Amino acid sequence: MSSVAVLTPESFAEHLSGIKDQEMTGGVPEDEAYIPTYLEAFPPLPENKGAPGDKSGEPAGAWGSKIRPIKASVITQVFNVPLEERRYKDNSQFGDGGEEAKVCLDIMQRTGAHIELSLAKDQGLSIMVTGKLDSVMKARKEIVSRLQTQASATVAIPKEHHRFVIGKNGEKLQELELKTATKIAIPRPDDPSLNIRITGTKEGIEKARHEILLISAEQDKRAVERLSLEKVFHPFIAGAYNRLVQELCQETGARVSIPPPSLHKDEIVITGEKEAVALAISRIRAIYDEKKRKTTTISVEVKKSQHKYIVGPKGNSLHEIMETTGVSVEMPPLDSCSETIILRGEPDKLGPALTQVYAKAKSVMVVEVTAPAWLHRFIIGKKGQNIGRITQQLPKVHIEFTDGEERISLEGPTEEVEQAQVQIQDIIRDLLVRMDYTDVNIDQRFHRHLIGKNGANINRIKEQYKVSVWIPQEPDRSGLVRIEGDPKGVQLARRELMEMAQRMENERTKDLIVEQKFHRAIIGQKGEKIKEVRDKFPEVMINFPDPAQKSDIVQLRGPKNEVEKCAKFLAKLIADLMENSFSLSIPIFKQFHKNIIGKGGANIKKIREETTTKIDLPTENSNSEMIVITGRKNHCEAARDRILAIQRELANIKESDVTIPAKLHNSLIGSKGCLVRAVMEDCGGVHIHFPSEGSGSDRVTVRGPAGEVERAKRQLLQLAEEKQVNNFTAELQAKPEYHKFLIGKGGVNIRGVRDRTGARIIFPSPDEPEQELITIIGREEAVRLAQKELETLVKNLDDVVEDSMVVETRHHRYFVCRRGQVLRELAEEYGGVAVSFPRTGTHSDRITLKGAKDCVEAAKRRIQEIIEDLEAQVSVEVAVPQRYHRAVMGPKGVRIQQITRDYEVQVKFPERDDNNTEPPQENGDASPEAEFVLRKCDVITISGRTEKCELAKIALLALVPVTEDVEVSFELHRYIIGQKGSGIRKMMEEYEVNIWVPQPEQQSDVIKVTGQVANVERAKSGLLERVKELQAEQEDRALRSFKVSISVDPKFHPKIIGRKGAVISQIRKDHDVNVQFPDKGDELQDVIVISGYERNTEEARSAIELLVSTLQEMVSHDVHLDPRTHARIIGARGKAVRKTMEEFKVDIRFPQPGSEDPGRVTVTGLPESVDNAVDHLLNLEEEYVSDGRETIISIWSKRCSDVVCCCVSQAPDMSNAEDFPTFGAGLAPKQTSAWGPKKF
Repeated sequence: MSSVAVLTPESFAEHLSGIKDQEMTGGVPEDEAYIPTYLEAFPPLPENKGAPGDKSGEPAGAWGSKIRPIKASVITQVFNVPLEERRYKDNSQFGDGGEEAKVCLDIMQRTGAHIELSLAKDQGLSIMVTGKLDSVMKARKEIVSRLQTQASATVAIPKEHHRFVIGKNGEKLQELELKTATKIAIPRPDDPSLNIRITGTKEGIEKARHEILLISAEQDKRAVERLSLEKVFHPFIAGAYNRLVQELCQETGARVSIPPPSLHKDEIVITGEKEAVALAISRIRAIYDEKKRKTTTISVEVKKSQHKYIVGPKGNSLHEIMETTGVSVEMPPLDSCSETIILRGEPDKLGPALTQVYAKAKSVMVVEVTAPAWLHRFIIGKKGQNIGRITQQLPKVHIEFTDGEERISLEGPTEEVEQAQVQIQDIIRDLLVRMDYTDVNIDQRFHRHLIGKNGANINRIKEQYKVSVWIPQEPDRSGLVRIEGDPKGVQLARRELMEMAQRMENERTKDLIVEQKFHRAIIGQKGEKIKEVRDKFPEVMINFPDPAQKSDIVQLRGPKNEVEKCAKFLAKLIADLMENSFSLSIPIFKQFHKNIIGKGGANIKKIREETTTKIDLPTENSNSEMIVITGRKNHCEAARDRILAIQRELANIKESDVTIPAKLHNSLIGSKGCLVRAVMEDCGGVHIHFPSEGSGSDRVTVRGPAGEVERAKRQLLQLAEEKQVNNFTAELQAKPEYHKFLIGKGGVNIRGVRDRTGARIIFPSPDEPEQELITIIGREEAVRLAQKELETLVKNLDDVVEDSMVVETRHHRYFVCRRGQVLRELAEEYGGVAVSFPRTGTHSDRITLKGAKDCVEAAKRRIQEIIEDLEAQVSVEVAVPQRYHRAVMGPKGVRIQQITRDYEVQVKFPERDDNNTEPPQENGDASPEAEFVLRKCDVITISGRTEKCELAKIALLALVPVTEDVEVSFELHRYIIGQKGSGIRKMMEEYEVNIWVPQPEQQSDVIKVTGQVANVERAKSGLLERVKELQAEQEDRALRSFKVSISVDPKFHPKIIGRKGAVISQIRKDHDVNVQFPDKGDELQDVIVISGYERNTEEARSAIELLVSTLQEMVSHDVHLDPRTHARIIGARGKAVRKTMEEFKVDIRFPQPGSEDPGRVTVTGLPESVDNAVDHLLNLEEEYVSDGRETIISIWSKRCSDVVCCCVSQAPDMSNAEDFPTFGAGLAPKQTSAWGPKKF
């Protein structure tokens, strides 16, 4: 749809004047790029509602007003990063592989802007950013923060003015950060600080500081005055190093804000008390009037490359000239081509200032030293040692190496440059004497083997021969390997590399077909088995495919003989594995599984050991009756017989065989075993076993209860008889090349025969030995009819005829190109028909077809169809930005192949533009709709029929990725990303999209989703669902964070915790809460904090209060028990005392070893329970003490009886603790006693 509007000459002139008046620069217009609405661009024509001839008044409608100029939506900004402010200064990596290029590529992907980098001669960076206004501003901010060194400064403004800097919803702050490319940190409202911190480049900080002071000045209730004075006189007002304006501020008390040199504004803002402001204005005007009256200017031409020396680091040289001569030096902008410098000052001081300008411009000398390019890195030295030594001695000299060129540039003060030149020349002469290099041409396919695993081979050669070896990267597709170093080492390294290459040329690669299920068995646990194989054949590399590929190919690589030996070894290993992996499944009635297992697994274990098989039974809750036996075939059969014997012994199980022709087995089993399963279920769960496929056996085994077995046999024989009637078979011989013609395109011919006769026709598969045999199956009459029809067709095909047809010569190439691919397809499809085209140069348009009559006619029709398609073929161009081509193609081109198959078209992608250089656009050059500049490398060509090309175009455009924004609260981002990115990675894989989450420092709520439209929509829905889940979790966490405090005497805390935390764990479990006791160092030792849901915390508090009230009713009673009885009361491992405590519901505490009162035992509990427990303990004490006395008396009596009739020559020692022990006391070490050995 198009619209046409007619402009009057007057309005058109106004429109042109509006465009001319608009300043077109590389920066951003002060009023942002304006995109008019449809009605503004094409307003309706005025309606004349007055009387005819009435000319009074102004014209009605929008056409009477001035038309606003249309501005471009695509802008270009150029800015520079000086050398001293560059973050990455390693120029050896400048370009595609450098950090700066990687950073710019990342920024382009994130912002959508186009960035171009270039390196100035002074090593500064020149950056050009092109794109929409918003994208350019975001890109510039990121470039400054990531490529330029950052400084920081603070600016103090009244606290009440901070909110005006932030703006509504933070919009003003964001705008200010984008505009100045800085990061501005404003203190929180509860922070009393007045300082606002600005981080960024020096230029950006100055701009941001100026803007913030302007905002503060506008909001300040004190006087604010703006003086518009010519920008060129600002340096005189500021003074050298800004000293004059600082003195003015101190003397008057007013605040004077002068825009920085990089900001092209004439306005100076003065704020403060009215009197101070008036005084400051008068002083500034006096300076301005004086300088305007007294000063004059002179212009000089100085090479652009020398301007930086006049400016000096951070503008110090300009300030120095101003301080010594009082002359202001005006430099052209860095992005300007002008070389004119203007000096402004009093006439008598311009001369000295000019002298200083020339002196500073010529204070630096540039010299070039010639050196072979391959020597550069040796001149630089390891980690820059050589050059570092020179630059340390001569810090003002800048040394630049140019890749691929035989020159080195030196720049700096004349004397130092000359010294550096001498030192570098000495290094070059020394290196040329003791260094050499050579190039070796080695096939690129051997390069990775030369390098070795993790660089093992190449590192060994480097260390052994003290050389450097440079192997080209894979994308370079070069076979040239360079060796540099000591001449002797170079030759030795060259010889070894050549030998390695020659050895690899003699290597052989062999593929073994090994079923994937055996791979893990060959590799072994933790790779133990394959390690043994590799140790046995160390020169052979054995590569297994990735499990995800589901490939059976195992690759061997190495010397021919070793590869053959390894292949035979592995083949034998695989044969053993295959022999041991035979598997049998036998159905055993479920009720007998436990008898087969036996008590404690005795039966099944015995069968496994004696037959050396693996036997797997179904789980107890499974409905399956199948027992699986794995191992050697004869062992599996032996195990099967033993298991079946157990079943026969346990029940009246009968086994019977029925003979059914093997060709009927598949039809009796049915799809997925449905028919045979129905018979088994109908006959009381009998088991029917068919012989394995290919065995040729006709015997079918039926096992089960006797009556049901006979019933199942009758049903099987009945089914077999029915299948026999419908399973008549006939065979027909036909040449393999006729098969495709008999089948027809899409099976149309053979389907017609099947529909007419009702017979089933089977053609041989490619791996069958009998390729000419066609099988016909069905009822006898149907088979005979189909056989007759096919024989007629084959007979016609055997009658060879020769025919010709006219094909224009311009179409011949299509049929014979690609080594006659189209002709081969015709021959395969139409019964081996031979198509002959005239030779090139005969200018004949007649082709010859030879073959069966029907095949020739069909081939002619097909050739005619192809010609019609070629004549109707068109080419359609589709514009898709080159960066999306890889996504459109898909992995290994699968998506584009699908389109070519579905729509029968050819799709051609353009050559890739590696430079990726888009023509720069100035503001106003592009239309408002322009998204990108169309380039040759963006155009994809589709060839085919018109209607199919259009459909293919739609399908192609549907594959172009789109990016959509999803608003997700910044607080939820880390939960969406997940631990180590697992959450975001899972979503990207599930929805086949790319999800970009902003950096934490940006604190942005926008998540970008990139991918195909359908996938993006699914991903957005999934992302929003995840957000809902996270929000629900947050709400739940908020509800669970309710806290209640309860004050409990610390002496009750151990009781509330319980033995090993049993009591408190039960409270936590019952009420789903967390209970926190105070730490030892806490001030409030009596406060217990309960957190969880509000209701649960209240219930937990009630439970603890109830427990505390019970504890408060308890009493403690001390009872003295003989220490000798303590061990028996406690019992083995405290069993006896625990039983006592449980019986009486009390707590009993015994004294610690070494206690002052060893007999005191403390009993705690309810009063009545304590009394009962004390009585019980006293009874136990009395019982144990009396038992101890009786034992001592018995021992003493026995000893006395032993010595009555003896003559004692030495009386016993009564103080001996071993011979006369005390009850409960420990024994002394054994000694020889006069009484002889002890009898107890």
